[in-house]
Formats: sequence, C-alpha cells, structure tokens
Amino acid sequence: MAVLAAGLFFTGAGSAVADAWRSMPMLESEGVAFEKAKYTMYPKFTKHGGFGFKGNLRDVNHGDGHNVYVQARVEGYSWRRFNGQQKKTVRIQKEVYDGAALYVSNAWIRACRDRGSLRPDNCTRTLHYTR
Repeated sequence: MAVLAAGLFFTGAGSAVADAWRSMPMLESEGVAFEKAKYTMYPKFTKHGGFGFKGNLRDVNHGDGHNVYVQARVEGYSWRRFNGQQKKTVRIQKEVYDGAALYVSNAWIRACRDRGSLRPDNCTRTLHYTR
C-alpha cells in the first residue's frame, strides 16, 4: 500500500512540474506592452496539450486612439487574436492548441497595436517556445 501511495505521489509531482508556469520576457513596441507574462506547455490530456499564456496587455499610448492585442499560434495553425482595450491594462489568460493532436510542440506569441485598415499594425518581436 505504501509503495502504491508513493508512486501516486511522485506521478502527481511529475505532472505538476510538467505544466509549471515559466516567466516570459516583456514584449514591448510602440503603443503596446505585454508585461508580467508567463507561459506553459500543458502535458497531453491536460487542456488539449496546448500552449498556455497569461499576462497584462497594456495600451501604452492612450492618445493614439488605437487598440492593442496579443497573437499566439501553434504549429500548423494561423495566428489567434486576443484583444485588449484602449487606454487600459487587461489581464489575459488563454490556451492555444491543435484540436487534432494530443499536444503541441511549437508555439509563437507577440503583442501588437491595431493601427486600422490603412496602416500596418506594429508588433513586438515574436517569441518561439518549444516543448
């Protein structure tokens, strides 16, 4: 019985380490910042084995009239967009995953300022994470 209990304990501890949140460097560009951010690569069978991220998305330039957003994607899929709010800081926590796979191996993330349809958006550098 003690061996079984110890095995369950260590299995649980391994799962906790596998989906631990790791710090992400601040993403900043003109008008947008993604701060105090963290990410995780969930193990298979947990939240679709996806890429999870959380952080504060901040509109840095309140006077420009533009919104801000975070984009994230996993291999084989297009960028997914998560909007912030003008003149505010918004806490974002999302998961991006491949619905046809047990887990993802690669993920990319960046923050952008939406400058409208006539001018291109300006984005931060793109971070790439692997399992």
